Amino acid sequence: LAIPVAGRVRAIGMTTTQLERQITTKLNSGILKDARVTVQVSGYAPFYIRGEVKKPGEFPYKPGLTLGDAVALAGGYTYRADESRAYVRAAGVSVETARSLDVDRPVSPGDNIRIPERFF
Repeated sequence: LAIPVAGRVRAIGMTTTQLERQITTKLNSGILKDARVTVQVSGYAPFYIRGEVKKPGEFPYKPGLTLGDAVALAGGYTYRADESRAYVRAAGVSVETARSLDVDRPVSPGDNIRIPERFF
């Protein structure tokens, strides 16, 4: 980010709270004495779900979203779905990771989720 009074601030990989602190520190070390900064995310990357769900596709991400929520947004499982696991490829990563659906795991913005077919 380029902030005129604070200069350049690197925001990649930071939470909103960490970014608020970094900007506040930069502002307070300059001409300001008691800067108060609030950072809000205006939009998240969508997530994608495919495979054995009724309505595969792109869906909007919301904080707190879980794999169970993602499947529900996609209309639920098909009759052929393996409901015990999902494969997740995080944004910017080329390898899928198998995740057990015994625990409702979180989804991140940009995740690509694949629900496999079960074997009889």
